Amino acid sequence: METVSVFVNHEVLMTDKPLPANTAPKPLRADAQRNRAALLATARKVFATGAFFDLRFDDFARLAGVGTGTLYRHFPTREALAEAVYREEVATLCGRARDLQATLPAAEALATFLRGMVDYLHAHAGLARTLATLMTTGASASTGSGTLAEGSRALEQAVTDLVAAAVSSGAVRDDVSAGAVMMALHGIGAAHDRDDWRAEADGVITLVLDGLRRSPADAAQRPGG
Repeated sequence: METVSVFVNHEVLMTDKPLPANTAPKPLRADAQRNRAALLATARKVFATGAFFDLRFDDFARLAGVGTGTLYRHFPTREALAEAVYREEVATLCGRARDLQATLPAAEALATFLRGMVDYLHAHAGLARTLATLMTTGASASTGSGTLAEGSRALEQAVTDLVAAAVSSGAVRDDVSAGAVMMALHGIGAAHDRDDWRAEADGVITLVLDGLRRSPADAAQRPGG
């Protein structure tokens, strides 16, 4: 599964495995927060270039400007570092969905988010491939799949909220689930190696949005329509 669909992987939503307990971490001191942020920013850059596997894990401390002990206190393994980066990326995407829903008409918010997902997948292909490799292979496969499932469910909930708002506004039909939209996004991510991926991905989003749009006949049958 070394594809950019790691961020919208519909397969992990089908797992019967329970998700790991969501225990809140202890608050960090200001200096510890800065060190953690520096490590995550460094990891994100290295992951995006695909150079992660050419480095020793200890090199991340040097690149981030922190001590080796600090690295291991925050992230004892490279897999733990990858999972933290993944969680932050998902949180950013979910926050984007909430911001759009709060500031735009419902149908426009949904369309903007879906088209923005294509932009995101295109810009973060290297990052996604590295995360997919680290989180789904070897000893990290079990915990990594749980983290992927957790992230995918959070992202699907964000899409569900956008779709529900658009349905309530009368702009979108009510017989297509957010899961179907997520499957379309997963397909887009999984096909990232196609030569004309960007244009085709935009075309798929256009098809999804056209398919979701309520027809004039449906609107006329809507109470008050």
